[in-house]
Amino acid sequence: MMDTVQFTAVVVSVLLLAYVLDLVRRKKLTEEYSFVWILCAVALIVLALARRPLDRVAVWFGIYYPPAALLLVIGLFVFVASVSFSVVVSRQRQQIESLIEDAALLEAQVRELREQRDTAVTAHHE
Repeated sequence: MMDTVQFTAVVVSVLLLAYVLDLVRRKKLTEEYSFVWILCAVALIVLALARRPLDRVAVWFGIYYPPAALLLVIGLFVFVASVSFSVVVSRQRQQIESLIEDAALLEAQVRELREQRDTAVTAHHE
């Protein structure tokens, strides 16, 4: 028999999974980044349904109300996802900075070529 907290955890986890899959379907979230969220949602569904392992984890951590252990697990998943996405954002920031530098160099080269062309055109007309 499911209590209210367990039922709510299952429903929220299923909704999270459905939402992530919908974002992927609508091309708002790439498959690469959706993997972390799908993994978290599935793990939360399993933990919400698997009462005995959750009870053991709660006892091991000294949590007197086992469904509250879900909050601990959710916090862990959010932390792992945040670190994962921070790594991605950091990598993308480095790539953006490199692209900005490349664009600045190309702009300088174009400016230089235009000046050379204008000088050649002016010299030719004189």
